[in-house]
Amino acid sequence: MNRKPQSFQPLAIVMTVLAALVRLAPHPPNFSPIGGVALFGGARLRGWQAYVVPLLALAITDPIRSRMEGGYPAYSSGTIIVYASFMISVFLGRTFLRNTNSPVRIASVVFAGSLQFFLITNFFSWFSLGDIYPRTLSGLATCYIAALPFYGRTLLGDLFFSGVLFGAYALLSRRLESARTIAA
Repeated sequence: MNRKPQSFQPLAIVMTVLAALVRLAPHPPNFSPIGGVALFGGARLRGWQAYVVPLLALAITDPIRSRMEGGYPAYSSGTIIVYASFMISVFLGRTFLRNTNSPVRIASVVFAGSLQFFLITNFFSWFSLGDIYPRTLSGLATCYIAALPFYGRTLLGDLFFSGVLFGAYALLSRRLESARTIAA
């Protein structure tokens, strides 16, 4: 059944923020809720909130994670690329997932979001780290190959957290709609 999702903005905002906070819990590298948060936020949050809430989640949790993980710089030259890539995922959620609960469609867009993140961020790594990867086609290929294990974890994390977010939202919004109908 692929009913149009009900809109419960407070629920969507709370779920987005809570999922973003899960980013602060210990997790394997790249197995993070942020990709799912971006897609879910794009699909279920209205207007500017769809972009601002996931962006704020990144901006707030990055310095906290930095301190927790040894004090590396929270922001770097690549931060804008990473954040922009997550904003593309928000756009994908807004464009392709706003009116669906279809697991196949959600999984397809999750795959697209993970893939664009992998391609964009690793292209930037290749381009900006000329001392590690030569700026040749071969160097780009080497960069992408070296990043494949991280892509696998990114995809699995995005699938997992998107599944949890979209599934929980569908279940909770149905219950809220039933409660609203009973109250009326």
